[in-house]
Amino acid sequence: LISSATKSLRMETEILEKKLQDAQMKLAEKDGDKEKEIQSLKRLISELEFQLTMEKSNNESFLDKLRKEIKHKSDELEKLTQERTQLIHSLSQVQEENSLLQDTVRRECEERFELTAALGRARDQVLELRRLSGTL
Repeated sequence: LISSATKSLRMETEILEKKLQDAQMKLAEKDGDKEKEIQSLKRLISELEFQLTMEKSNNESFLDKLRKEIKHKSDELEKLTQERTQLIHSLSQVQEENSLLQDTVRRECEERFELTAALGRARDQVLELRRLSGTL
């Protein structure tokens, strides 16, 4: 009976040891798989960190480029604004000069009209004097 119980316990112990070995092998396998997954995730993290660094660098470069372009456009706008102000000032001077010239031309035309009228009267008087002197 003892021998049979011992034998039965040994068989059960062997079965349990086999199950333990199988479980340890599966656990070791899972640990290996987990280690591989951890390494894979670490590589992925490294790649993503590198990509993030590159994106930051590209963004900073892009921002620097945009800042330079904005500065250039701002300078250009300031220059154009100054030119516009100068052109408005020049236009104002030209309009004033034009107004003066128009006024001068108007006065000269009036003087010419008056002179033409006076010349016409003088001619009439000369003709009248010639006619009178011709009759005398």
